[in-house]
Amino acid sequence: MRSSEKISRASRPHRILSTVHLAHLRLRDFRNYQRLDANFPPGFHVLLGDNAQGKTNILEAIYLMATLRSFRGVGSAQMIRHGQRGYFVGGKVIGQSEHEIKMFWSARERNLTLDARPVKKLGDYLGTLRTVVFCTEDLQLVKGTGRTRRRFLDLLLSQTQPGYLALLQRYMHAVRSRNALLKQFSPDPRLLDSFSDELVKLGNDIITHRRELIPKLSPLARLAYRRISNDAEELRIAYAPSVKTDFTVELAQVRERERRFRATLIGPHRDDLQLLLNEKSSAQFGSEGQKRTLAVALKMAQAEYLTGIHGSPPVLLIDDVMGELDVKRRSGLLPLLERARETSGQVFMTCTEENWPRELSRDLQRWEVKGGSLQQIG
Repeated sequence: MRSSEKISRASRPHRILSTVHLAHLRLRDFRNYQRLDANFPPGFHVLLGDNAQGKTNILEAIYLMATLRSFRGVGSAQMIRHGQRGYFVGGKVIGQSEHEIKMFWSARERNLTLDARPVKKLGDYLGTLRTVVFCTEDLQLVKGTGRTRRRFLDLLLSQTQPGYLALLQRYMHAVRSRNALLKQFSPDPRLLDSFSDELVKLGNDIITHRRELIPKLSPLARLAYRRISNDAEELRIAYAPSVKTDFTVELAQVRERERRFRATLIGPHRDDLQLLLNEKSSAQFGSEGQKRTLAVALKMAQAEYLTGIHGSPPVLLIDDVMGELDVKRRSGLLPLLERARETSGQVFMTCTEENWPRELSRDLQRWEVKGGSLQQIG
């Protein structure tokens, strides 16, 4: 057995403490849904329908409840049904306890409540529902900018490390404040030093968290990639911080450049992940198939890591990914889905009839999605 396989198995819980699932979903004026109320038990839910009928919108609403973001990378205004002033997304989440989520967004009003109480700190809310989404946008993890990969790391740390989100928010506030000062014609040097000290203190903590995460995540991603690609290439993930050794010293060294560019040029907000296949950059040298496989492997690693940390699997949201993978690569994804079945987890998968995954033909609940309506079928 390879060492990465040993690490991967060791990271899994010996037993599932409790499963968490979305028991009810309620939508009002969200995307193409005027009104939706649906109950979902644990297990596999396959959303079937033609394109542009609203399958992905359901996954987007579930992900929105979990992360307060759209995985499509759009703002809230674009999720309002045409001609309406705002949207409502709500649901009931059942795990060790039961929680009620309600969120309303309009240009003038934004409300988020958990169990009928306004959410004041996002850190207290995140984790109520944990999801991992597999979608075409995942390709940006490989092909996109470092910001996409930083967001991937930060979401995983926010889902597993209490206090990380608040730390990240304080750091980004320090970056913005420091940038505003650098934009002045003659910045106050003492004030700049004060912001720099805050930046270094918070930034070093973020770097430590990210540096400690990579050796835990990397073996899971390597094993997932081997499963999907049938050992075609060797994947290596490396943390690439913009700070090489000493944040304070390096910040002082770029002071003159910062004054010219009027921005903070180094720090965790400039970090990246190196994704290497056989020691070559996957973004530069990988084929489209390799990039797609790598993106799926990263998400599988995310799901495995969350399960190992929390003792329960996240809700899996799979948006037509099966249709994009050939038979060989599709079979590599099946162990993750089988594990979800074994642990009574919950999976939502969108498909058209043409790319229906026959490998998952048992124990499924099928739903027809048509023109912004959802109906359970045989």
